[in-house]
Amino acid sequence: MTFTPITALILFPAIVLLLQLGRRLRGSRAEVTHSSAIEGAVFALFGLLLAFTFSGAVSRYDEHRKLIVQEANDIGTAYLRLDLLPAASQPALRQLFRQYTDIRTHRFDELPDAPQSIQAANQTDALQAQIWTQSITAANQPGAHADATKLLLPALNSMIDITSTRKNAFNMHPPDVIYLLLFLLSGGCAFMAGYGMNPATPNWLYTFALALTVTLTVYTTLEVEFPRRGLIRLTTQNQVFTDLAKSMN
Repeated sequence: MTFTPITALILFPAIVLLLQLGRRLRGSRAEVTHSSAIEGAVFALFGLLLAFTFSGAVSRYDEHRKLIVQEANDIGTAYLRLDLLPAASQPALRQLFRQYTDIRTHRFDELPDAPQSIQAANQTDALQAQIWTQSITAANQPGAHADATKLLLPALNSMIDITSTRKNAFNMHPPDVIYLLLFLLSGGCAFMAGYGMNPATPNWLYTFALALTVTLTVYTTLEVEFPRRGLIRLTTQNQVFTDLAKSMN
């Protein structure tokens, strides 16, 4: 099961219904008492799970932003070290770098199975192979700096390695069972809260406030966790690539 931000919207009607179901059940069994200790334990567990899930999502989102800057820096470092190659070999490689930077700028704008993402991934691999091959050839030609191989190739290696790091970061999420448990606890807490309400006078303000609060919190958590599946995008962080591309012209 794939959880997306839109999935969280089903919580609102579900919580409202479960609150009323709990309240009605309590009304038909007015003589039954409820345990505050059990309620407190369940609500505390739900709060901890929600807090840790949200915190983890924000942490991974921040990691995405750091990796964007790191990749741009790696590309910029490798680009500058092209100066170590023979002058005749530099124009073709610099053009390849410009193409590569443009592709990497929008590499993660779409979902992994989108045609644009697949095409960008294939172009990335092809350009990496061309840049690597031409750089090795140029570094061993007359006119290359004595340390061209020692300085340029490690920079290219870092530029290539960061692409795998970013790809893995986008695919690194908590197991689906965590989100399933989050949804189940949301419903369970709503039912218990309704069971503790006064069955004679339902408070719709509290009902909608709880449903809206939980729904928005879970929705925001999923938005941050899956930045390509909802309204949140990382495209606003791509300015560092745009600035890098301008410096290459």
